[in-house]
Amino acid sequence: MATTAFEDIAETFEFLDDWEDRYRHVIELGKAMPPLDDAVKVPATKVDGCASQVWFLPRIDGQGAAARFDFDGDSDAMIVRGLIAILKALYSGLPVSEVLRVDATGELARLGLDKHLSSQRSNGLRAMIGRIRVLATAAEAA
Repeated sequence: MATTAFEDIAETFEFLDDWEDRYRHVIELGKAMPPLDDAVKVPATKVDGCASQVWFLPRIDGQGAAARFDFDGDSDAMIVRGLIAILKALYSGLPVSEVLRVDATGELARLGLDKHLSSQRSNGLRAMIGRIRVLATAAEAA
């Protein structure tokens, strides 16, 4: 159920020989994302439960279950920016009803993230996924 963008990341990860190369790739994905404007880095867009500072700004196109989900994100940590880029690839463009059906844990395990992130980063990643689900649920109900 992964998007084409996420499949591209998964394919790249298959070609990288070790976790250090994958780690560098995650950081590069984060560097490629445009930063959020400081004006939107407010408590309402902050993701709680992350060791780093993380902000998500949802962009919903349409209404109800068929509305398309997207978001912009930012963090003060480069590896976390990369994780945000991976989540964008996993979720962006999906109808909000499908966002709620994505097995994020399973999809991210394909990248080996479940085995190579610290417990703090793993907790933060779960918090970001939880926030995406909350945003999609709210959009679906709108």
